[in-house]
Amino acid sequence: MKTIDRQRVRASFHKGASDYDQHTPVQKKVIEHLLHKLENSGIESGATVLDIGCGTGLMLEQLSQSFPDLYLTGLDLAPNMIRHANERLGEKAELIQGDAERLPFEDDKFSIALSSSTFQWLGSLNPCFDEVIRILKPDGRFLFSLFGEGTLKELRESWQEAWLSFGQNKKAEHDGTHHFHNIAQVESALELSGFSNIKVYSANETAWYPDVPHLLHAIKRIGAGTSHPPSGGGLGWRRILHKTAEIYSKRYCRSDGAVKTTYNVIYGEGIA
Repeated sequence: MKTIDRQRVRASFHKGASDYDQHTPVQKKVIEHLLHKLENSGIESGATVLDIGCGTGLMLEQLSQSFPDLYLTGLDLAPNMIRHANERLGEKAELIQGDAERLPFEDDKFSIALSSSTFQWLGSLNPCFDEVIRILKPDGRFLFSLFGEGTLKELRESWQEAWLSFGQNKKAEHDGTHHFHNIAQVESALELSGFSNIKVYSANETAWYPDVPHLLHAIKRIGAGTSHPPSGGGLGWRRILHKTAEIYSKRYCRSDGAVKTTYNVIYGEGIA
């Protein structure tokens, strides 16, 4: 996986915090799935819970409504995300700006660590997973999701076809989108960090956007095109982008003009 510019990711999410929730239909479904898993497995009264990459606080808000006696903490890299989460949650959670790879908490602090649609922005999973197991109490639970390597496959395929249509004799090294982890990498990272009772599985979710420009805007807003920007640009780059949109619209458009994109969601669980 290519090196991820963490400062660029931070800046993107900081800038997009005000309307982030408008562009995250799949992320909301993923949160529902994680909370359903958590609720079905039982939560002790007064448990301490950390949400890593809490964003605007949606998952913490739903947790506080279902389990008002939990001690909730949210952490996010982007200052504006923390500000919006604070507006949503008030006194229901402690909110801290910080990095998932350097968690600002003492050892054995939390009973449960959660994360939804965050870890795809990490170049390597182990620095974060090592930190998670450190801050979890013995037998503490780790539940998370991240987008996997099949995510945005329609955009990637359309880009490659557009690239080749301009006389290129090999596939583009960079298609302007993020490159995602796969299930084997996630499972391996959990094992290397020392988790037990590991479960890793995936599911595909489909989202529909009014047209390709709306799709590209949403991808930009959720950071999927920002972590390692391509070199080049200029007129040639814009021509390929226009051709990509043309191919995408023809191939993945339904009768009302909306276009689809696939998100491959990897779910993981482990015990400290």
